[in-house]
Amino acid sequence: MKKPKKKILVIDIGGSNVKILATGQKDRIKIPSGADFSPEQLVPLVREHAANWEYDHITMGFPGVVKHNQIISDPVNMGSGWTEFDFHSAFDLPIKILNDAAMQALGSYEGKKLLFLGLGTGLGTAMVMNGTIIPIEGGHLPYKKSTFENYVGKAYLFKSGQKRWEKHVRNTVSILSDALQPDDIVLGGGNSKLLTEVPEGCRLGTNQNAFLGGFRMWEEDFWI
Repeated sequence: MKKPKKKILVIDIGGSNVKILATGQKDRIKIPSGADFSPEQLVPLVREHAANWEYDHITMGFPGVVKHNQIISDPVNMGSGWTEFDFHSAFDLPIKILNDAAMQALGSYEGKKLLFLGLGTGLGTAMVMNGTIIPIEGGHLPYKKSTFENYVGKAYLFKSGQKRWEKHVRNTVSILSDALQPDDIVLGGGNSKLLTEVPEGCRLGTNQNAFLGGFRMWEEDFWI
């Protein structure tokens, strides 16, 4: 007897907005977050906005370190309390939690060895290969006088301008590509659309890939 198809709610948490989408729905819903946003605020807001949707499983993309389905550190651009919060009990449903860049990487995956670079507030990095999702804190690796994240993040873009920011994006792609040797490189995140030229060997992703990745976490066999 064929198992019934899972109905999945995907929650994509960001510093400005939380975006949600469920199986069978056409349009995502955006919920404002912010600097003091906490998990205690998240759960009732998600329940309220998804009240008319049917779902029995949840995938949550989180902007920080996640290991073994557990948030390891509070995000730098939101409130506290994320590491101790029991999302499984709060939603009373099976839930898979992973880094938000890893979720977008999974949604972007077309086979081979993928490197995903998310150009947003900071730099999200992840790889997918051989059915395994590999979150990477590549943005925190040393680069020039600081880290990659501090040269390709949103603050540097606004402070130093498009031309210098784009030069560092190209350098970042080149260095990480040389180190990790991917077959496919996807540039995602909100600022990827600002690039005047896509670096050689790269393709642009879309924010919709985050939801696709969230659905794939339950629908296909991937290890993380």
